[in-house]
Amino acid sequence: MTISRRQVLSGTAAAGVGLTVAGALPTLAEPAAASHGQDDYRPGHGNGHGGNGRPFPPLQDDPKGILALPAGFSYKIVTREGETDMAGGQGKTPAYHDGTGVVGSDRNGLTIIQNHEMTPYMSTYGVPHIEGTVYDPGAENASGCTVITTDRDGRKKSEWVGISGTVRNCAGGVTPWGTWLTCEETFINAGTAWSAAGHTGTYQKDHGYVFEVLTTDSKHQLPKPIKAFGRFEHEALAVEPNLKHVYLSEDASGPNGLFYRWTAPNGTRLRQGLANQLSDTAGKLEAMQIRLDDGSILPDVAFLTSAQLGRPFKVSWIEVPDRDARTKTIRTQFTDEQVTRGKKFEGVWSTSKGCYIVNSFAFGASDLPAGATKHDGMVWFYDYEDQTITLVTYFPHNPESEGEGAFPKFADMVFDGPDNVTVTPWGTLVLAEDGVKASHVLSSVPGGPTYAIARNMIVNGTSNGASTYSEFTGPTFSPDGRVLFVNIQAPGVTLAITGPWEKYLG
Repeated sequence: MTISRRQVLSGTAAAGVGLTVAGALPTLAEPAAASHGQDDYRPGHGNGHGGNGRPFPPLQDDPKGILALPAGFSYKIVTREGETDMAGGQGKTPAYHDGTGVVGSDRNGLTIIQNHEMTPYMSTYGVPHIEGTVYDPGAENASGCTVITTDRDGRKKSEWVGISGTVRNCAGGVTPWGTWLTCEETFINAGTAWSAAGHTGTYQKDHGYVFEVLTTDSKHQLPKPIKAFGRFEHEALAVEPNLKHVYLSEDASGPNGLFYRWTAPNGTRLRQGLANQLSDTAGKLEAMQIRLDDGSILPDVAFLTSAQLGRPFKVSWIEVPDRDARTKTIRTQFTDEQVTRGKKFEGVWSTSKGCYIVNSFAFGASDLPAGATKHDGMVWFYDYEDQTITLVTYFPHNPESEGEGAFPKFADMVFDGPDNVTVTPWGTLVLAEDGVKASHVLSSVPGGPTYAIARNMIVNGTSNGASTYSEFTGPTFSPDGRVLFVNIQAPGVTLAITGPWEKYLG
């Protein structure tokens, strides 16, 4: 059966589409103890997704009240906002830990680069302006990145500032050459005034860019925006192994955000020092169009449901007219008929064959176009060679996701709001929840079930913005699979989790 735009918008496509995944139908009858509230399908051979995954043992509460883990697993605190020290008298570890990547590994240990997502004076512990790291002097006590070194087991050795004077550094991506691309999830013009916690100031530079953070000391960084990648409310990105394409997500609404591809100019292969390598208009920035069988463009990812799990859709791309958004934001430069939108395009992570992309949730009246379906999360796989995109994980909507209140009785069996994503050394996924109530780190098998790895016990959150809310962020594995690093955003804590990972993720 083919799918037309008319069928998607009228809701008549879903029943028939499930039949096109013969032999890989959604296993909606799977027991809740295994599927944990997630619709999933069983893929056939040759789908390109590695890893089988196994259920983790039940989570056990931590007597220290920090992190519930399965039996056989343990954690170390690597950094903690306002408590652990940075090198060279730079002060205490900044707050609001977010996107994180392991960018280096050798016999001496690991190198990690970490975002701190803040606006000016959002916390006492903003990223300090250290010589050689400052982008915008007007963004005082705000966002940026720190560089952290540990031993091979995740014990902290040192930490220092990699970039400062940026705003709302949310996620980003590890580069093939061993640096970190950090993304500003904001859109602020130079000259905009700010006021917070008794302080006032004015941004001196535009914000909404990607920056490269190096593993060198603070004095030898490159705090210069990569304007070629566009100015919008960035979330995360992935560099294709061919060093010619970069894929970028946008976490925005009103209208919903887009997913982008940047293509390098002919003869250019990306390398360290992108802000100096690329001119402001280098290459081509394009927005994604998911194509239905009749050639029409899917207007929003929320029109697809679990019935389309495992079904590849062709992707085409449309060039962005004004990537620096001088007169209007990029996502408003297109009509709904020209692009495929999505509420909360979030985590992105590259493999050799493609990249995984997360849509966190969509259930509010302003989140969904008319006729679309509420959901609590989607994970996609974009195939670089085939230029197709496939829904591989789908979290059906649970009404409890919209409310606050008591901690749910089956907290470790109901998941919502996937956000940051990483691919494990065995090909399975680890997701960080940004939902309501219980907050989890999840093991997710593309095309299969999802299991809880950890639960945040510092706070049992309710909803985004509430004082007791705190999401998990920045999951990233050491290359040898020994250590999973993950953050609790507020209060900012980085944790190194060790245990028999291969037994459950391999």
